Amino acid sequence: MRQNSARYFCNKDCEYYPCHQTQETEEFNCLFCYCPLYLLKDKCGGNFKYTKNGVKDCSACMLPHAEGGYDYVLEKIRGMN
Repeated sequence: MRQNSARYFCNKDCEYYPCHQTQETEEFNCLFCYCPLYLLKDKCGGNFKYTKNGVKDCSACMLPHAEGGYDYVLEKIRGMN
């Protein structure tokens, strides 16, 4: 099991944990509870779709919650400059 750190945090006491369906609950990273890449729209690189009303639906995306997600998110943010 991982330890909570600057790159990983797991809140199993959250009423929404896990917020995505997954078999990997021991590796689920809650650090980016709200994905900072949401506003990148179709350039975020995650597994998303748009609803018929034009709302971005990220419910199938595990990118910020999976191993390596922290590094991916930071690289995307750095590339925005």
